[in-house]
Amino acid sequence: MLGILIKFKNQKVVSKKVVIIGGGVSGLSAGIYCQLNGFDTEIFEMNNLPGGQCTAWDRKGYRFDYCLHWLVGTASGPFHSIWKTTGVLNDSVKVINHEIYSKIVDDKEGEFLIYSDIIRWEKYLIEMAPEDATAIKKMCSDMRKTSKLQPFSNPAELRSVTDYVTSFMKIFPALPLFAKYGKKTCTEYFQSLKLTNKRLIFFLNAIFGDNDFSALAFLMMLGWFHQKNAGYLLGGSLPLSIRMAEKFKSLGGTLYLGKKIDKIIVNNGVAKGVLLNDGEVINADYIISAADGYATIFKMLEGKYQTEQIKTAYSTWTLFTPIVQVSFGINKEIISGVATQSILTDGIRIGKTLLKNGYSLMNYSFDATMAPKGKTVIIIRFESPWALWEDLTGDDYKTEKKQIENDALVLLEKQYPGVSEFIEKIDVATPKTTVRYTGVWKGSYEGFLPTATNISKTIKMTLPGLENFYMCGQWLFPGGGLPPAAQSGKWAAQLICKKEKKVFVE
Repeated sequence: MLGILIKFKNQKVVSKKVVIIGGGVSGLSAGIYCQLNGFDTEIFEMNNLPGGQCTAWDRKGYRFDYCLHWLVGTASGPFHSIWKTTGVLNDSVKVINHEIYSKIVDDKEGEFLIYSDIIRWEKYLIEMAPEDATAIKKMCSDMRKTSKLQPFSNPAELRSVTDYVTSFMKIFPALPLFAKYGKKTCTEYFQSLKLTNKRLIFFLNAIFGDNDFSALAFLMMLGWFHQKNAGYLLGGSLPLSIRMAEKFKSLGGTLYLGKKIDKIIVNNGVAKGVLLNDGEVINADYIISAADGYATIFKMLEGKYQTEQIKTAYSTWTLFTPIVQVSFGINKEIISGVATQSILTDGIRIGKTLLKNGYSLMNYSFDATMAPKGKTVIIIRFESPWALWEDLTGDDYKTEKKQIENDALVLLEKQYPGVSEFIEKIDVATPKTTVRYTGVWKGSYEGFLPTATNISKTIKMTLPGLENFYMCGQWLFPGGGLPPAAQSGKWAAQLICKKEKKVFVE
């Protein structure tokens, strides 16, 4: 008997294996939480760097960042806890809270500022439009109420009555806003305020009034800034992703880079493994797809497992318009008091793209890690419809990129006269660049646009008729972004723990 007991104690316990498709923020988050909960976890990422779209690239000593402008959860709340657990935030990471969120510039109407502090912005707006003081105070009051909102910590399947009651008590001041504006666009919201100052109306609609953008999304965004809970992490996107990858590996997880998954293997309605594009088969007990939503559902799973909501979302929901990014490495220090500017234009083209919403200009002089000392990185970004890029190949593609480079340089010279002679490097990243490195559907970098009709909707992490499979990532949530992506990775691990009847460890 004693020998049997000793043999039993020394017997190795075999952990369940989880394969994660995609090493972006959601996949890395899922991997970290799976490792914390005792699973044997492998992540397969198609790019040669971790992070997915949360990335940057180095050119001639300059770093051109593609993703991070601000990050919800830098100070408090459920997202903050995730950032701490996954290594995104630690004592050595500096958070910058910009005084001005953005400056908008129009040739006719002049400059318009959006302050991060709602109280200061309210004062600024009333000085601009004293006749609209009552409406402005109401708008800013609405923003302060939404700043009380916090996301749920647990997925819907694991929420208790206590979770809902606690959340209800916290968001009680904002509940009337959901009832009144939950299905309104920004344009409808601005109309309801009955503003009269033409300049104020112009700027608000120019920034937020297009594409049926949700009124609630607008109100919540400024609420996060006001709380100083949406700061910028010094160093930007790539160090953020590398910190997550290192945390995952330090917990014993395995990260494969340059490995693309072609198919999810299903036997009798149960996900059993994945097929790599080189023909290798990897078996697993659970599969989590943190890859592009369209590629997961319609390619890797061949469209066999769908809900009516998925059919509706992928056929009717509006997507974020892809962006083109033109990055400039400048051999000169160009200090700017405002990190981000939106330049409104009328009828200007960059390459084949007509700038309907103008372009943004970001000066990274506030982050010394982006350029060598005495030098500056400035980036121009603009929306460019996928239809312009989908079939553009070969010499035509190269010609378009060169034209964009030339046209963007003209715009940069207009903002900073004489800058051309100091430029050492220009880099053009197109929607096709994004698709090539991340597989994102139609180049839509944040997935579904948060509109008045979908802002309160989410796509389920499970699919009907398919066991041991979970989806995570920003395609589950209109509005996308890093925080819900990372949270969904945690939720996937929680759901696996529930199925395995394990107590979840955070």
